[in-house]
Amino acid sequence: MSSSTGNEATRHLDLGCGAVPRNPYRRGHVFGIDISAQISAGNVTVVSANLALQPIPFPDAHFDSVSAYDFLEHVPRVLPRADGSGTRFPFIELMNEISRVLKPGGLFYALTPAYPSEEAFVDPTHVNILARRSHVYFVGPKPLARMYGFNGRFVLRRAEPVVYRDSVDPLAPFGAAQRWRRLRHRLKRKLAYLAWEFERAA
Repeated sequence: MSSSTGNEATRHLDLGCGAVPRNPYRRGHVFGIDISAQISAGNVTVVSANLALQPIPFPDAHFDSVSAYDFLEHVPRVLPRADGSGTRFPFIELMNEISRVLKPGGLFYALTPAYPSEEAFVDPTHVNILARRSHVYFVGPKPLARMYGFNGRFVLRRAEPVVYRDSVDPLAPFGAAQRWRRLRHRLKRKLAYLAWEFERAA
């Protein structure tokens, strides 16, 4: 999964990856996390963790990039604490963890079905529906999620409604065909997905 645009020293982490983690930034080594998978072959390693309950099992500043395809919508917003002492915010905690494991300047890329599209709601395991401006809780010098315990540091590169097929690869050229397809989807109100690209601040 390496390429000329990424060297062997670089590392990428794909969240909720199943058996085949994605490598959108063409890093030299690819890691994945899934609730049940655990494999290792060549330059690909997938470990098992439940990210609604557990931290990302890697050290600080370990990755050059992190991705989440069709995953954020499955992470609960609020859960009771195991001891009954109150509530915790798994999605906020996950965003903290993503910031923690990224190197300064590292990139986070996510694609998720978003409000108001039907795709965001039809799957009963979708418990975290994001909207066009949800990113303001996590980016900039004063992200709104600070009030809920968010301590990550992200700079916004982009947050926009997208056509999924044209956004799987964040490095692919975005040409006339893609612009026309996005316009048609927008006019038909069928821009079902939201793309986030954040940079880990220094």
